[in-house]
This record gives sequence, C-alpha cells and structure tokens, in this order.
Amino acid sequence: MIICETKAALRAARADLAGSVGFVPTMGFLHEGHMSLVRAAKAECDRFAVSIFVNPTQFGPNEDLASYPRDLPRDLAMLEAEGVDLVFTPGPEEIYSGGDVTVDPGRLGRILTGELRPGHFGGVATVVTKLFNLVRPDRAYFGEKDYQQLTLIRAMVADLDMGLEIRGMPTVREADGLAMSSRNVRLTPEHRAEAPVLNRALDTAEAAGLRPVAELARIIRDVLDGQQVEAVDIRDARTLTEVAGVPDAPVVALLAVRFGTVLLIDQRVIS
Repeated sequence: MIICETKAALRAARADLAGSVGFVPTMGFLHEGHMSLVRAAKAECDRFAVSIFVNPTQFGPNEDLASYPRDLPRDLAMLEAEGVDLVFTPGPEEIYSGGDVTVDPGRLGRILTGELRPGHFGGVATVVTKLFNLVRPDRAYFGEKDYQQLTLIRAMVADLDMGLEIRGMPTVREADGLAMSSRNVRLTPEHRAEAPVLNRALDTAEAAGLRPVAELARIIRDVLDGQQVEAVDIRDARTLTEVAGVPDAPVVALLAVRFGTVLLIDQRVIS
C-alpha cells in the first residue's frame, strides 16, 4: 500500500495505477461504513484509493474541528488489511497551499443542512473537487447517510462535466439501528443509548408510506419527542426540492438531531 502525504507524491503514484480506479474520500477514524465503501470499490474497480483528510473549510467557527476523532495508524492498518492500493493523507497546508478560488455549491449547498451550517457545503464541494482532480478516479463512493452531500456531489459532477461515476452506497448501521458515524464515539453513554431513536423514527415513517408531507413530519417528530431536534425535512428524493400535499414520487426524510454537543444526521427514502 502506497501512502502519500503530498500532492506531488500522489500524482506520481497515481500515474502507476493501471485500469479503472475507484476512490473513497474520508475524514478518517474509519468504521464499518467506510469499509463497506472500500469493499465496493475493490469489487468494481481494478485499483482503488482512499483519502484521509479532516477538511477544516467545512467546519464552522463553533463546530467540532479540534475534537473531531483521529487515529491515522489505526486507519492505515484497516486499509492495508483490505488491500488498498493508494492512500492520500495530506495536511491542510498541503491541500490549501495558496489561492482563494472555491466551488460554489449552488442551491443544494444553501438549503437544509446548508442553512443550519452556513459555508459547510462550499467547503465540501471545494475539497471534493480538489481530490477528484488529484486522484482522477473513474468511480467515487459515498454513503447515503450523508444524503444531501451525495445529492450535491452528483449534481456537481454532472454540472461541471467531471466525467466520473458517483456511487451511493446504503447506510451501514449498528446492531441497534444507529447509523455508523465517526462522531458516535463522542456521545456520552446516556446519549448513545438515546441515539437509535433516529432510526426508529425513520422506520415508523417508512412503514407509514407516502402520505401528506406534514403528516409524515408529524409522525417522525412524535417519535423524536423529547429530543433536541434541529430539523425534520421531507423532500423530493432526487432533487431535494420541497414537496406539497401527497407526493407522487419517492421522498427522502432527512433528520438532524443534537445529542449534547454532537449533531447526528440520518435519512430514509420513502416510496
């Protein structure tokens, strides 16, 4: 497994990768959700690469950049065990080495989570574009848990003619239904015990099926009663546009709930 800390080293190593290349961008502290993406890339591509980079530009001034969990030796050992060909582990000064040109994420970056976290998706769109330009993958793999991010990246790749395939993969969950996330380790034992309520709320909404969006939102909020709910949104599953009345196409329920200082998100497509 080749480990590159600089863009120059990455470009040199990438030139030696023959055949189709799959790519999994991560912020590290890997878990089974990340590894499911790695295995999908391994199954579908000749060679595959992973990046580990905690991107400072997608964190707001009062968010958890400093406390975001990190364990690079552990991550590298997990990736080597999966047979990863190439890992890119830059520091912020390597990625942002000068200049001020960024990517505007457009409407998809300003709604929903983008409204809760101003500037977040601009940071995501910019760093993902830079990583795509450096790795030059044929396919890139993202989890469906970050549904708005996945939708935005698909739109960005299409709108900017980037010429690669974006593969969205199912959310991987703990035994009690909590969506796997690197942030879960920051939950207190009490909050960890409460957090599976997100999945229960989504299960209840999915069982209810398509019905007026206000009713679906009420069903979810009833299950989440007593939690610190930041947002419950029901949107068109393809475009994330608002839906009125009874939808005639699949919708996605998007949740953002805070447990102490930790903001967790989850999603479910309802059809």
